[in-house]
Amino acid sequence: MALKDNLHNLKEKFKGTKMSPVFGAFHTFLYMPNDTTQKGSHIRGADDLKRTMNMVIIALIPLLFFGMYNTGYQHHLATGEVEMVSSGFFSAEFWSLSNFWIGFWKILPLIIVSYVVGLGIEIFFAAKNGHEVEEGYLVTGMLVPLIVPIDIPLWMLAVAVIFGVVIGKEVFGGTGMNILNPALLIRAFLFFAYPTWMSGDKVWVTGAVERTNEIAAGTMPASDAISGETVLGALAQGQEIVYSTWDMFYGFIPGSVGETSTLLILLGALFLIFSKIGSWRIMLSSVLGALVMGLIFNQVTAMGIIGESSKFYDLMNTEFWQHLLIGGFAFGAIYMATDPVTASQTNKGKWIYGFLIGFISILIRVFNPAYPEGVMLAILLMNVFAPTIDHYVVQGNVKRRMKRLKAKTA
Repeated sequence: MALKDNLHNLKEKFKGTKMSPVFGAFHTFLYMPNDTTQKGSHIRGADDLKRTMNMVIIALIPLLFFGMYNTGYQHHLATGEVEMVSSGFFSAEFWSLSNFWIGFWKILPLIIVSYVVGLGIEIFFAAKNGHEVEEGYLVTGMLVPLIVPIDIPLWMLAVAVIFGVVIGKEVFGGTGMNILNPALLIRAFLFFAYPTWMSGDKVWVTGAVERTNEIAAGTMPASDAISGETVLGALAQGQEIVYSTWDMFYGFIPGSVGETSTLLILLGALFLIFSKIGSWRIMLSSVLGALVMGLIFNQVTAMGIIGESSKFYDLMNTEFWQHLLIGGFAFGAIYMATDPVTASQTNKGKWIYGFLIGFISILIRVFNPAYPEGVMLAILLMNVFAPTIDHYVVQGNVKRRMKRLKAKTA
């Protein structure tokens, strides 16, 4: 109680100054706002921005902890300290605490940089423009460490966060005004600015980059090299997949921190749906779009239109349902495509928006072997077209109602 009173006093003391948004944000982060509606018409509701952000964070926490374990497990697997197992979540090799601590100390700096840099920019713009600090970056700050390679240099991450928050959010007016998903914009900036750190067979397993540099310098034998190619990367290069379907479903594969476990992503989707935070229409339609595109490619290879000599054959011939288990598609469809600010708002528009994301994701995945993960580009593309989709859906509804009205008055 004393802490709350002291924070309230500080907030009142700096009221009207440029530091007022800073104290207001910290006070609101710990407690509910003191301001209440006194008169006039208003709506009482249990939902608010703070609850929405908190629910998404809760849904991401299991992925974060699993990612910490998987980071250590993939490192030990690549160095030969453990052998590949397929015993699921009951594997003692996977749940070793040494795996967790390796991942913890690798991921913690990513989280710190993401939040310190991102929130610092938001507070700066809030103080400069005299508006409140919104809770929007709470989710973005957690998403960013989950969608980048584990060994990405921290300065690169900081630069990308600055770009994503300033260009993708603040220039449009802040939380609720942006037209592109900030977390995906940060990843897109990293991909185009530093492509060697966002693809290849070394960036997904911690320690692989350092060993590669030491081998190149002649201080380590080539036999000690670590290969941590993702499933998508291997398929794009025509390599044989050494992971089972259950490995891919559980998440025992190399990849971005939070994108490997389809099982936990599915559980997170159910949580977001039942808490009425995420749109089930966008999630389901994204899956349907991916399955349709996957089926089309399967039929093309089955009919012999594309032969085995084609560089696109392996990804096109991948079972259509396996596209849901590999890469970042599942994570993007659940946590990125459903962003309420950048997604379509109408119910019919959500079906169209989600279907096109899934359809285009697999299309890019197959025909862009240099970067076989297409969900990022597909979502950003549909973020741009979401207002147009809603516009034509609304106009279509207006025209149908006008026709009914004319028919009744005729």
